[in-house]
Amino acid sequence: MRAGTSRGPFFLREWLPDGDEARDQALIGAIGASDPLQLDGVGGGSTLNSKVAIVSRSSHPGCDIDYLFAQVGVGHRSVDTRPNCGNMLSGVAPFAIEQGLVPAADGTTSVRVYNVNTGSRIDITVLTPGGRVTYEGDARIDGVAGTAAPILLNFLDAWGSVTGKVFPTGERIDTIDGVQVTCIDAAMPLMIVRAADLGVTGGEKPAALDANIALLERLESLRLEAGRRMGLGDVSNSVIPKPVLISVGPSNDSISSRYFTPHKCHASHAVTGAIGVASAFALPGTVASGVAREPGAHKLVVLHPAGQIDVEVELKGRAGAATVERAALVRTARKIMQGELHLPDYVFSPPQAGDAGSSTFPRRTMTLIVPTRAGGGNDTMARIIAAKLGPLLGQDVVVDNRAGANGAIASEYVARAAPDGHTLMFGYLGTHAMNPALQTLGYDPVSDFEPVGLVGSSPTLMVTHPGKGAPDVHTLIARLKAAPRCFSYASAGDGTPPHFAAELFQLSSGTSMAGATFEGAAPAIADTASGRSQIMFPSLFTASPFIRAGQLRALAVAGPKRLDDLPALPTLAELGFPAVDVVQWYGLFAPAGTPAAVLDLLNRALNEILADPQVVDRFESHGAHPEPGGRDALAQRVKADLARWREVVARAKLAPKESRSLVLD
Repeated sequence: MRAGTSRGPFFLREWLPDGDEARDQALIGAIGASDPLQLDGVGGGSTLNSKVAIVSRSSHPGCDIDYLFAQVGVGHRSVDTRPNCGNMLSGVAPFAIEQGLVPAADGTTSVRVYNVNTGSRIDITVLTPGGRVTYEGDARIDGVAGTAAPILLNFLDAWGSVTGKVFPTGERIDTIDGVQVTCIDAAMPLMIVRAADLGVTGGEKPAALDANIALLERLESLRLEAGRRMGLGDVSNSVIPKPVLISVGPSNDSISSRYFTPHKCHASHAVTGAIGVASAFALPGTVASGVAREPGAHKLVVLHPAGQIDVEVELKGRAGAATVERAALVRTARKIMQGELHLPDYVFSPPQAGDAGSSTFPRRTMTLIVPTRAGGGNDTMARIIAAKLGPLLGQDVVVDNRAGANGAIASEYVARAAPDGHTLMFGYLGTHAMNPALQTLGYDPVSDFEPVGLVGSSPTLMVTHPGKGAPDVHTLIARLKAAPRCFSYASAGDGTPPHFAAELFQLSSGTSMAGATFEGAAPAIADTASGRSQIMFPSLFTASPFIRAGQLRALAVAGPKRLDDLPALPTLAELGFPAVDVVQWYGLFAPAGTPAAVLDLLNRALNEILADPQVVDRFESHGAHPEPGGRDALAQRVKADLARWREVVARAKLAPKESRSLVLD
């Protein structure tokens, strides 16, 4: 059925296998989730068309039917039943009536639905002339061609249904990394941000927002922290909370919204998201708040890229005591087809590899540990790999960000994990050469790991804030010598490439900068783009979106060779500082003792991913270069760089920050 502005199969619960795991495998096969194009199922290659509604007679007093919504993965085998979908909800009552779960009245039929995902109730009114559902009518909703019969959705108790509170953090406005957000649970957990606070207008088309990589990375960084504060835990592999950019509408009763799903801007808008945005708009004290409103019903408009959604919100109480009692809106639905869906055998059969010793691998969900916070270059590259690795191996690959101690927490975790290939590490120059060279750690970068393979490499840049930094390297040095520490540099932590490059630059140039340390490149580069820090040495992969957006200016390449994409940019070697030579590389590692057959299988899968034209294009568009090859290439890279950076530490007399005394001779 097409339901609202979404589409997907509707099932009676009895049509699906018993047990959640078997049910989910059937849904994955029905949608064709493993393939990004979903060629082997009825999905549409988009989260908007990869939705499932499961309906049954209700076991809850006063309700007619139970509705369980499932969001199925696009390009990965996953089923998420934590969120709700109001668009798919609009097809639930017509489906239930046609399947005989609810008797139809002559004229209109009202159905009370219990949403299993959120524990909330919704009254749905459907046109049923002559006791039969009709899909024909004059109602029009933006984002859908033509007209259809109106379906009225009246949300009764959707506020706080997932987290237990309308404002689950206890605040109507939170500040995350310097940005004000409203975390609200109203039909759907949302993180609402003013578009202007992230440097956009909020009126952009979805394609323009999707192309703004820096914006997407910033939104994801905020969303992950918002999810934690809302009590949702690690939401890196969940679609909630949904991020929303809002801006002022043309009237006091309208607000403009750009709704993300969560990594792509919605072509129109989710119904549940519209309820949440309208609730935040109607209530005082949020980032979306409009004019003060009296108790009673208010007709509000949520503007979206394809038009608008009209929402009637009923308020009770005034000022800080105001609450939303209910919200209603009109949707439409249309039945597209009905019949049998044939599922391939592999849906219920785990893949079998041909190698002896690896035939039972992988046998469960795999975890890829990333040693930095979400949103940086390491995290982005790791997620590109994970999205492709899962379908190749026939298992989900979950990305787990374990930032802290400059990569040591993640490294120690993987070093102590079961050596069966199900826990991998996205290591890099910092975790396996620089940090171990700088200080004694709880892991050995050589003996505690098995190399799987190199992923790629990216040059390091010296960048500055366009308005608060310096126009070129020589001016920067002159100002620092005239006023030491007048500029500050942002670092991803001691023993990371941005830290080493900054220290080498100061030693080579005879200057001194103040340092600001963060848990990963994402918050460090965000601090530089905001101007709080003025200098950073990120990888080109991390810096590229910010440079393209004009938020950062590149001053030099921290290496001996100019870049093809930035031919006018000088190298620090050309400017007289050849010692500042940092090329960042990335690789996959497994715990020591992992069977060779498993490592070889993983290496073949990794090399296949790195040869994928889409992956190559994504890497190269950000200034990174895929480096497929054998396992030995990574082992040799680790040993060579570990020896090099130990020599650098000794020669430059570097030490961890707690005991560092810079020697500038």
